[in-house]
This record gives sequence, structure tokens and C-alpha cells, in this order.
Amino acid sequence: MHPYSRQTINQLLAEMDGFKPNEGVIVIGATNFAEALDSALVRPGRFDMQVTVPRPDVKGRTEILKWYLCKIKVDPDIDPEIIARGTVGFTGAELENLVNQGALKAAVDGKEMVTMKDLEFAKDKILMGPERKSVQIDKKNKTITAYHESGHAIVAYYTKEPKEFLYFLSMYLFLVTSDFKV
Repeated sequence: MHPYSRQTINQLLAEMDGFKPNEGVIVIGATNFAEALDSALVRPGRFDMQVTVPRPDVKGRTEILKWYLCKIKVDPDIDPEIIARGTVGFTGAELENLVNQGALKAAVDGKEMVTMKDLEFAKDKILMGPERKSVQIDKKNKTITAYHESGHAIVAYYTKEPKEFLYFLSMYLFLVTSDFKV
């Protein structure tokens, strides 16, 4: 740990320990990486209550997408639930970024409104990185990737109830991925 980090934590602990009971002071903290917190910081008497806010489920993602999509001009055929099903694990900030990237793509293409195609492009860019047309993939890796993706399609086909799948396939490794709706 960097010496300044230790110094900062020690000062925070000293300040928190300096409060007297019933002084009317409430200390609230937030982190995206709770595992990295110093155990002295989260022991009883300091941060007694911990509230975990999980990443949104499909319903939550749908509502978040509706919130951001209503702020821009969109094609009426856009279905936020379809987008939500394909963004398993996305946070609210990542969904906002997806909508912004889709709007940017539409603007660059000279469109007056954002379409599903723009949002799908944005999703792929976020998940796999920018498109790299110059990368060549040998036949063996194409075959392996085809088998792998066929497995995803078979599982999706035989799954009775809708499931959420998330594939983080790097565009730098495969440049190929399956994207299907169940």
C-alpha cells in the first residue's frame, strides 16, 4: 500500500473515532471495490452497516435504458427489453454509455434518430472493443471459434425459459461472436 494511502486511512479513522455518541454525525462511504477496503475501516463501531447495491437485473436494465432513451430522439421500434437482455452485468453507468455511444454512431452516420442497429453497434463496441479489420485469423482459430459459438446457440435453442447469457469474447482474440435472442 502506498504510504499516502495509509496516512489517509489513518487520518479518516482518527476523525471517525473522534465523534462522540449522539453528536448527530452520520458518516456514509461508497466504493466499487469493497474487497480492497482496510479491515480497520469496516470493523464494528465505524461502518456498522453495509448495503450492497447489485448490478441491475433485466427489469432494472430495461428501466434504466428507458430513462436514458427518453432523453434522445429514438426510432419508435427500439425495444429496451431486447437491449437489456443483451447487456447482462452492465451497470447504470455502462447503460448510459451504451446509449451515448449509440447516439454518437447515429450522429456520425447522419441519422436524425438512434436505431436498434446503432445501439447494437454500441453494445458490441463496449463488449469487444473497436472493430479491427486488419487482424487476420487463421483457419484453425476460426474453426475453434465456430464450434464454441455453436455450443452457445445449441444451449440457447434447448433452454425452455429465457436465460441471460453474457459472453466477453475479446475482439482482439476471435473477432467473431454469437448474438442471439432466446
